[in-house]
Amino acid sequence: MGFICVRFAVFAALTSILAKIGIDGVNFNLATAIRTIVVLIMAWGMVFLVGAQSGISEISGRS
Repeated sequence: MGFICVRFAVFAALTSILAKIGIDGVNFNLATAIRTIVVLIMAWGMVFLVGAQSGISEISGRS
């Protein structure tokens, strides 16, 4: 479990780095959307990497 937490921390750090670099001259809303997409890709990557995608069917409609 600790190793997974480390990976999430690395991805969070990458998101922060992306927020600081490469967005000069780019509209704030567009930059936010791009960072959000990157975070989404990383999060789903982690879901598939640890094999947690089978839990999707267990989520109730109310959740």
